[in-house]
This record gives sequence, structure tokens and C-alpha cells, in this order.
Amino acid sequence: MYQLAAIDLGSNSFHMIVVQVDDNDAITVLDRLREPVRLGGGLDAKGNLSKEAQQRALDCLRRFGERLRDFPSENVAAVGTNTLRLTKNAREFLHLAEAALGHPIAIISGREEARLIYLGVAHSLAQDQQGKRFVMDIGGGSTELIIGQGFEPVHLESLRMGCVSSSRAFFPDGKLGKACWDKAITAALLELRPIKASYRTIGWESATGASGTIRSVKKVIQQTGLAPYGITLEHMYRVREMMIEAGHLDKLKLPGLSDERKPVFAGGLAVLIAVFEALKIERMSVSDGALREGLIYDRLERYQHHDMRDQTVKLWQQRFQVDQMYAETVKSTAHSLFNRCRDDWKLPGHLDTLLGWAADLHEVGLAVSHSSYHKHGAYLLENADLPGFSTAEQRWLSVLVRTHRQKISSRLFDLLDAEDYQNALYLSVLLRLAVLLHRSHKEAAPRIERIKLGKSRLELCFLDDIRSRKPLLTADLEREQAFLRAVKMELVF
Repeated sequence: MYQLAAIDLGSNSFHMIVVQVDDNDAITVLDRLREPVRLGGGLDAKGNLSKEAQQRALDCLRRFGERLRDFPSENVAAVGTNTLRLTKNAREFLHLAEAALGHPIAIISGREEARLIYLGVAHSLAQDQQGKRFVMDIGGGSTELIIGQGFEPVHLESLRMGCVSSSRAFFPDGKLGKACWDKAITAALLELRPIKASYRTIGWESATGASGTIRSVKKVIQQTGLAPYGITLEHMYRVREMMIEAGHLDKLKLPGLSDERKPVFAGGLAVLIAVFEALKIERMSVSDGALREGLIYDRLERYQHHDMRDQTVKLWQQRFQVDQMYAETVKSTAHSLFNRCRDDWKLPGHLDTLLGWAADLHEVGLAVSHSSYHKHGAYLLENADLPGFSTAEQRWLSVLVRTHRQKISSRLFDLLDAEDYQNALYLSVLLRLAVLLHRSHKEAAPRIERIKLGKSRLELCFLDDIRSRKPLLTADLEREQAFLRAVKMELVF
């Protein structure tokens, strides 16, 4: 029996859920916390988070951190979403945020957010429900739209529109006039235009909404007496008319609408109306499951050795026709080198997993071109949507694949934080050697009897005299010596 926690650093609110998992993997919710941080409202014209918004966020995270003080970090899944994807000073803020929470925080892509939302919603629905499901979540700065079946999402999109961003852009100073609504809904329809045909073609049997916005819409519809359950376009049109009649937030009194939700309700409702109109949704139910529940189930799957990241790596190997037997050989050697170097170089254990994935994928760029394939592979890994991976993990993979061969310089590590440079360099050196030792793709790697290490020195003592028996390998290692000198690493053999 153990406990897991999930934290969602959303653009509007921060959420935390704490659960207990018993020996049969049954989940019991122990705690739910939510605070309206309004992080998205703190972005200035240059895309930086204001000091005030940062302070609100850090104060909240310190309170969350008190609850999680005794948790091991592997039992805590904390993610940032749209606002942290957009803000230019995200790295600086993230260091402060992790210190306040006491645990690592990952920024995830829009599609990864959509995948996790679907996972959370799917687990909250009746399992006998058949057919395809449409799931949507309106956040502060983005809206996720997913079509899936069972627990598997099959079509995902994340659009840059949300309750905070729409309210700020189209309902300034609390105005609720008809012209504001027309502009807000039109803008949302334009965002939906590129994807509406494909979504309507795929279709679905049921539609479910998650997020505070959609739950608030449902509550207002119920408490105004429009309908006992569910959401329809007709109901939302009537709520919109009530808001237009009020004319301004100061005069708005809607049953079921909290003062906390009121400032961003108009923008969220406009987005929801546009989605119903564009996708021809007739009725939507509302789920309690969302991103944080998806994080819990995703972390639970990792405990059960069903890591989505491993599945993604295998799919990429198939998609880009990677020689999997060769990749496995390189990975085995890379792991062996890591284990022999980890103590002297003080390498954290989780980096071994990243090294393994980089070995699995180091040749994906060959699908683009043999020339400079390491550069093509790095670009793909940095910019593609990799289900299960955080943006930081993707940057690590991109850097390792980019630096696994040919010339190497310190500037190639600029994607990573400065404090990660030394560990990233060590991993790069280990991957380079693993690839070099298996360059023929056929012969077994020569056995290494001893490895002697210094902070910037690596000495390999081979069991056989490779200088006389393996002249090509000797030439490769001599060339590698010159490459590594550029990053102040000494290779001796």
C-alpha cells in the first residue's frame, strides 16, 4: 500500500490530488486541493510571468509542499501546462517552483496534456460504455479535444484558446455586450476551423466534458432551472442571453456561478459554445476526472511496468525503421558503461533510463537522410509530440542524439539548464563510446577490463591489444580523442 500525488499547475487554477493505492491497485482519494492562482493572467506583453503571479504560484506550491513533505519524488507527478509552455522565463520560475513544492515539475506539451486528460476521464466513466468517446477540457489558456475508445486516445488536439485568455481578450473590464460575444465565438470558431472536418468525420457515440469551466456551465444550467442534467447548445444560448442582459460582470448574478469563477466564465462559455457549433455536439455530460486523475493513472501504469514512454520509443523505432537489434546492442553497452561510471561521476540513477531511450532512438534521423542523421534525429525528438514524455525529457533525448557522433561543443547542450551540462556531457560521452564500439553493426564490442575515471578524464583498459588487432577501432578512438578535447574531456586507451 502506498500513496501517490498529482499536481496540475494550470493557467487558471492549481490542483492537487492525493490518493492511496492498495495491494490490488484500487485507488482511494485522500485529499483534493485547489487554488485559483490565475497564472495565465500574469503574462505580460513580452511573454514573461509577472512577479505578482509568480508569488501567488509559489505561495500555493509551498502549501501543497507541506502536504507532500514526506513523499518520495517518484510518487509525485507535477506538471505545468499552457502558460508555462508559453512564458519566456519558465526556466527561472520552474527552479523556484520546484524548491517551493519540494519535488520536480515537468512542463508537458498540449497533446500530452490531452492524452492525460483523456486517461483521467476514461477511468471515471462506466467501463461498459461502448464506442468512441469525445472528451474536451477547457483550461485557462488551452482547450484539449480528444476522441478515444476505452482507455486509448486515437485523435488528439490542443488549441490555444481558454477561459482566461478568451476572457482577457474579448471581455475587457468585465463588459458582456453582444459584440464581445460575437468576437469571442468567432475567434474560437477560427481556431476550430482546421480540425472540425476530421473530427466530425471520425465521429463519436458520447461527449464528455472536464474542467472547472464545463462543470460551472453545467451547474448554472441546473440552478437556473434550464435542465436537470447535461449541457446543450440551447441551454448555453440562454445563459449567454442572461449575461448580455446583465451587461457587466458587476451586475451579473447567475445561480450556481461562484465569485471565483465569474471573471473567466464568459470566455470559457464562448469557447464551449463554439465547440458545440463547430463539431455539431448535441449533448455533453460532465466528468469529475481530468488531468490530475490522468497523472495518477499514468504514474500507476509506470509502477505496473506499463510505461507509456517505453511504448512510444518502440513505436518510433517501427515508424522510422530503426534497426532494433543493433539499437538494443548499443543500449546494453551504454547501460554497462553507465553502471561502471555512475559512482565516480555521481550520476543520478534516472539518467540511465534517458541514456537507454537515446540509444534506442539514436538512428531515427536515418529515415530523413544518412548525411548528418544525428541532426535530423535531434530535430525530430525536440519538436515532435512524444506521448508520455515531458518537454524536458524530449530536450535531453534531442541533445544526446545530436551529440552522439561527429564534432561536439558545449553550445550543443544549450537546450538544457546550465546545471545539467556536466551530467549531459557524461551521458553523451557514454553514448558516443557505445556507438563507436559497435560501429561495424556486427562484431561484438571489445571487452573493457578496467575503467579509470576523473572529473574530465576517461581511461579505457581493454582486455586485448586493440592497437595491433583492431586498427579501425584504434583510428576511431584516436579521432574521438580529438572530438572530446573540444569539450575538455580527455579520453585515454
